Amino acid sequence: MRVVQIIDSLEPGGAERMAVNYANALSKKIEFSGLVSTRKEGPLLEQIDKGVSFLFLRKNRKIDFRSVLKLQKYIKKNKIDVIHAHSSSFFTAILIKLILPKIAIIWHDHYGVSQDLSARKNLSLKMGSLFFAGIISVNMDLKNWANSYLFCSNIIYLPNFIDESLKTDAKLSLKGSDNKRIVCVANLRPQKNHELLIESANLIKEKCPDWTFHVFGKDFEDDYSKKLRKLVDDLKLQKNIFFYGTTNNVSSALQQSNIAVLPSLSEGLPLAVLEYGLHKLPVISTNVGQISNVITSNKEGIIIESKNLKQLVVAIEKLILDQKYREELGLALYNKIKSNFSEERIIEDYFLWLNSFIPDVLTIEKITK
Repeated sequence: MRVVQIIDSLEPGGAERMAVNYANALSKKIEFSGLVSTRKEGPLLEQIDKGVSFLFLRKNRKIDFRSVLKLQKYIKKNKIDVIHAHSSSFFTAILIKLILPKIAIIWHDHYGVSQDLSARKNLSLKMGSLFFAGIISVNMDLKNWANSYLFCSNIIYLPNFIDESLKTDAKLSLKGSDNKRIVCVANLRPQKNHELLIESANLIKEKCPDWTFHVFGKDFEDDYSKKLRKLVDDLKLQKNIFFYGTTNNVSSALQQSNIAVLPSLSEGLPLAVLEYGLHKLPVISTNVGQISNVITSNKEGIIIESKNLKQLVVAIEKLILDQKYREELGLALYNKIKSNFSEERIIEDYFLWLNSFIPDVLTIEKITK
């Protein structure tokens, strides 16, 4: 089988990272694994394995005939069977299918604002779904939405997974005191609700002034970012909470942290929680998206209600005061993720699904090697 992932950019984000993860994982299993970025490159370019064929289209408008012809040539040259299109890149995939009708399109839905899908209307996606051979949803809400709204009935829920080979020995320099760091990995977007994290830092500093908060994620330098900076200044938290922006070495930050938080208003199945768990960190997360499918009990992590500052502060204080509990939570979540959200497990399910509607693309014997 010969599969190419298509994504609009290689800027850090959930959809972008999963496109890279799938390309890397498939390069170990099949004849050909490719990755195409349509509009932008970005820091994730450095995380693409050598076994993956990469193409950058430099697309600069919605319908860019030059980039379509470039992609067509690439697909014909490499004899691609399946286009695995992530998020909004489905449109580029459809243009290719109009030229090369035998190619199969898989669309991967990473939509992150999944708390109120009744308002999600996308006519171009709905019509485009007529061309899809199958749809992958990153949570059950998205799968149910696709079943009710789109014209493709072949839909599977596959959770996200982490490429563990991306861990590195290089060390980031973090501020604050060792063994007293609280980390949050989330791009600076409103649905990530960093305000709640900042407000909790303001209360934690009164009882535990040596503990510091460390935020990793892309800063879009927009109104939301300015709002967060102002809140930090107004609360005089410059020595309590630190923003690092984007990094390709978040593993180093997690290795130096003691508690992990995700205060989101909305999520799918966030890679951050999986990363936290693989680093054996105790996790506090809001009860959104598929997070409760990962953290299923208070023995695996602490789930709080969205926007609940009191619950967040109580949870952080509890973990600060009880190192043994932190270690127990971290180990339990690690074991859960290794068993249920590993690359091997998800890729095997992916191949079994593809074989169910694309005959003879890959034998089970090859899958399990």
